[in-house]
Amino acid sequence: MAVVVTQTIPFDQSVLEFQNGSRWHTLLPLVRPTLLSKRTSKGQAILIDQDHAKGTSVKVVVLSGAGNLSSKLLDERNVTAVAIGHAGDQPLIAHNLQQDLQALGISSSQGIVVLRAGNKRKIELHGDQILEVEAGSELELDHILHLLANAEESCRSSTDDVAELLKQFTKRASTAHSRFHTEKAEGNPSVLHTSGPAGFEKARHAVERDLTHVMKAHASREEQVVYSVHFSDVNGLSRLENYIIAGEVAKYFEEESQNVPYRLSHSTILDHSNAARGFSISICPVSSEYLAAQPKPQPHKASPSQDNASLQKNFTPSKAQMTFNDGTIRKRIEAGCNAVIEAEPTITEYDTIVGDGDCGYTLRDGAKQVLTFIKGKDLSRLPEMVGQLVNELEVNMGGTSGALYCIYLTALASALATETSVAKALKAAAEQLMKYTRARVGDRTMMDALLPFIKTLVNGEDAEKAVQAAHEGVEGTKRMEAKLGRSTYLDESATRGVPDPGAYGLYILLKGMSAA
Repeated sequence: MAVVVTQTIPFDQSVLEFQNGSRWHTLLPLVRPTLLSKRTSKGQAILIDQDHAKGTSVKVVVLSGAGNLSSKLLDERNVTAVAIGHAGDQPLIAHNLQQDLQALGISSSQGIVVLRAGNKRKIELHGDQILEVEAGSELELDHILHLLANAEESCRSSTDDVAELLKQFTKRASTAHSRFHTEKAEGNPSVLHTSGPAGFEKARHAVERDLTHVMKAHASREEQVVYSVHFSDVNGLSRLENYIIAGEVAKYFEEESQNVPYRLSHSTILDHSNAARGFSISICPVSSEYLAAQPKPQPHKASPSQDNASLQKNFTPSKAQMTFNDGTIRKRIEAGCNAVIEAEPTITEYDTIVGDGDCGYTLRDGAKQVLTFIKGKDLSRLPEMVGQLVNELEVNMGGTSGALYCIYLTALASALATETSVAKALKAAAEQLMKYTRARVGDRTMMDALLPFIKTLVNGEDAEKAVQAAHEGVEGTKRMEAKLGRSTYLDESATRGVPDPGAYGLYILLKGMSAA
């Protein structure tokens, strides 16, 4: 999971005009064509979803201030109407909405829920059929929208049941918020949790910390409940990062220490007042009569014809065409890894400017893992040891760099067992790597260091000249336009003069190993 403190936004807030309510009344129907822009009897603008004009469910109306609307509000198909106001607008009054909706052709005989995000949770009943609910934050508003959309049909058709569901939320919901920060903690990027700052090592630890904090409020619950869990990524986590968070939440609730029924949902929130990226979690235990738990995923069954043994890496010393000296190899590996660990701040600085900010930590952690792995190992059996090392790195080395290194080392383990020279093995492994990535020399990636290094060795030059070729490749990336990765989203002026972090990190590794 990448630790990027601030999001990359091609346009600033003033250009996007998100604070202009009338702009949203034009944009939202483009996002959801079923929305029509209408006017109430007093001239207030309101967006009506034609698909929900009829039906037996309680109608949901969201009153929102102009700004950064969450993905849940943009996408939610169970919202009947949305009113987005801005400064100077006459506010919509909840108890007038029933008349306004009926005049616009919306059947409200089953009742209306009026939602808005505020600073404090509260719920009011206007007459018998209008519930006005204020959520404590945009996160909580998104959570309520999920609850109303996924509650049992019998609940969604009854004003009384919906009122009870929302009362449970206002009384029981608890939240936690985490944001990445530029300062370090314990030598790692820091995360500002609700419970306090902590160094970031793994996504699981960060998510578990927040879940443990939030679940303290629900430790003694005895009734039959389903835990409604909603998390929002703030300021642009990637889809992969969201999958990671969702996976860690699922593991937390399914492990033996918890093993409780839950239902998970997600939304994306943008916050221009605080550009730091992060995530927020809201949890509410809901009576099981109102919300069903999501089914647990079934494990994938392997094909009966699949021979798992054939998938295992099998590198035995008898296959190797070369001999390897344990002491020499160990000295080179230790020198290269220690050089990478020492260079982590520089790699991180470069990647903070042009990438996700995690390259230095990824390479540092990978180097530490290698040093731990080789202790007590017989490195004279190098092909076999490299194959085993990949199994360790696949688990502990994240990011794009981690994936590329694992692919390359897997191919290298095989090549070291069959080729007649290290140079040929390095070349064979690179050819395999290029089947999995489009990156080549000139694309401003680690390949700008790797391929010149290998080519020089294959041409019969010594390691010193190969390292010099890798260095020239890294220097060349300072003038290149990025064609792959996050740097492609940045203006060329932002990357000019800064080497590619992955290429620089690999150069440091190769330089350290070659000099030993």
